[in-house]
Amino acid sequence: MVGGWAAFEDLLEITLSMAVAVVPEGLPAVITVTLALGTQRMVRRHALIRRLPAVETLGSVTTICSDKTGTLTQNKMVVQQLQTPGQHLHLTGQGYSPEGQFFHHIPAIANQPVDPRQLPEVYLLLLNGLLCNDASRQRESGEWTIFGDPTEAALIVMAHKGGLDGHQLTYGLPRVAEFPFSSERKRMTVVLRGVGQAGTIAPTLILPPPLAQSPYLVFSKGSPELLLQDCSAYLKGMAVDALSDAQRSRILTHNQTMAAQGLRVLGFAYRPLDTIPQPVVADQVERDLIWLGLVGMIDALRPEVKQAVERCRTAGIRTLMITGDHQLTAITIAEQLGLAVGPTRVLSGQELEGMAQADLEAAVKAVDVYARVSPEHKLRIVQALQKDHQVVAMTGDGVNDAPALKQAEIGIAMGVTGSDVSKEASDMVLLDDNFATIVAAAEEGRVVYTYIRRFVKYILGSNIGELLTIALAPLVLPVLDVPLVPLQILWMNLVTDGFPALALAVEPAEPDVMDQPPHDPQEGIFARGVGAYMMRIGLVFTVISVSMMAWAFYQSQQSGDPERWKTMVFTTLCLAQMGHAIAVRSDSRLTLETVPWSNPFVLAAVLVTTLLQLLLTYLAPLRNFFGTHRLSPQELIICLGFSSLLFVWVEMEKVYRRWHQGKTSAQGARRRRRQGRTRHQRHP
Repeated sequence: MVGGWAAFEDLLEITLSMAVAVVPEGLPAVITVTLALGTQRMVRRHALIRRLPAVETLGSVTTICSDKTGTLTQNKMVVQQLQTPGQHLHLTGQGYSPEGQFFHHIPAIANQPVDPRQLPEVYLLLLNGLLCNDASRQRESGEWTIFGDPTEAALIVMAHKGGLDGHQLTYGLPRVAEFPFSSERKRMTVVLRGVGQAGTIAPTLILPPPLAQSPYLVFSKGSPELLLQDCSAYLKGMAVDALSDAQRSRILTHNQTMAAQGLRVLGFAYRPLDTIPQPVVADQVERDLIWLGLVGMIDALRPEVKQAVERCRTAGIRTLMITGDHQLTAITIAEQLGLAVGPTRVLSGQELEGMAQADLEAAVKAVDVYARVSPEHKLRIVQALQKDHQVVAMTGDGVNDAPALKQAEIGIAMGVTGSDVSKEASDMVLLDDNFATIVAAAEEGRVVYTYIRRFVKYILGSNIGELLTIALAPLVLPVLDVPLVPLQILWMNLVTDGFPALALAVEPAEPDVMDQPPHDPQEGIFARGVGAYMMRIGLVFTVISVSMMAWAFYQSQQSGDPERWKTMVFTTLCLAQMGHAIAVRSDSRLTLETVPWSNPFVLAAVLVTTLLQLLLTYLAPLRNFFGTHRLSPQELIICLGFSSLLFVWVEMEKVYRRWHQGKTSAQGARRRRRQGRTRHQRHP
């Protein structure tokens, strides 16, 4: 009965030891800390992660849908051209400074400045841009700072260059009603109390009849195509004429010409009112408008974005532009960025509106640019891309962008210009509204995913070795016994595995991390050779440990201390993992090729863990607690020798992998040369 109970205790000890060995206790903590460190690195690169799992998801992004204004461009609008039915002017000046002049666009008189206050139609257009406006600006420390939309700020600057006083005009023409801009209406309209009620604003004010006597004025600005549909006349000089089809066609042609130059184009119209309709509704106010003209403004590209787009292409990430601007403007910007390989393919919001979802799902595979789109269109685009098994990152800044941000795998809100609703719906916030930051975050996501795979390879490969060593011990040894007790295995899993694994979380990224395609989000963590590596390392680890165990067991039996072999096995297992941690820092580079101090935390973790392991062997209180035995210097050297074999094995795998890849590349090059010669012989 006593023998049976002893056998049961031995069996229970083996079972507990195997259970402790197979569970990677430190892995959840290591992964959580790694994700947290990834978020810190992203914050330093101006990307704020709101949801921790998004760090890893960023590494699998295959498509980035980016807004144009402020993300691909600097969001610093400067008016460059002004086109009315009778005048074509261009403006000088930079930024939001009011310094600049108007010049005729006609080459013969292009060097002669123009006073827009002497041109009624131009003056009225400037007045429209100034008063149909919610932005403002002020000068601080010699620099002009804007408050509000940059497009509206550019219109204020344009008016100031033309000599208009915004404060005086706002006081003289107070706003009595407003219909704010929306992505559906694509325009903004204000109703002002006119000169007929407010009195004379300034002696220099020139208003064409009957506007000068009108009690109320309507000013509207927005999409030229849509605004022109509600116009029935146009202003030329001081005369108002009916708007013919030919004149409409000329206006649209001017619009397309300016858009093709990469300008953002706005249309302007006005209307005199005798009375304000009750209730004040947009449909009643925004009809029978009088066309004023077009304004073209430039928003310079961010200098770093073109390189970021190219980096996306190298990384296998497709970049799409989604904008509310004209198709020609969007195409010009896309071509400047090198967004597409070959001709840029564009889909307008109007075309998208009439497409069935199935047709859109087929179209998204080829379309690079979406122009004149609304937030609702963004949602449909994301859904169509996801139907094509794409992992989508979508940017947005408005309240109505929230559904698309939630639908995308990675919703990205603008930190500078974004609304609180869009930030709440997002997974990531761009602190600088810069497209290059998205690419940097995707790179960090890939690095974190590489870290996680590296942890799994390191920790589970070691645990498999421990498990097999414990399982094979009764078969190798002549008596039923286990080399490690559960406390010793727990020490290895928490300390020996944990410290080096955490240090690997700050390993510099592989230089080719953005030269690889995105990983499949559906793939398991053991995909692409990780599972095979774990089993292979586990078997090698087992062979080394069992060989050591067999030799140490028989040596300890002869030395008169039959339990010292367990300490030798325990020490070998721990030290072998230290060599594994050093070798696993890179999947391709040999340890001798890496800069030793590029990650001092790994070296520190290896040294500290090795020192702690030696304390367990040579410090009496710890030796008694963990059940270890003191080893002689010769035995310790033997443990170091056996444990270094795992490091040598991992390094030899890198050498073989490099040789095999070089051989495969050479064979492929020879095959391509033979195919080229064959084609030349067939078609000399």
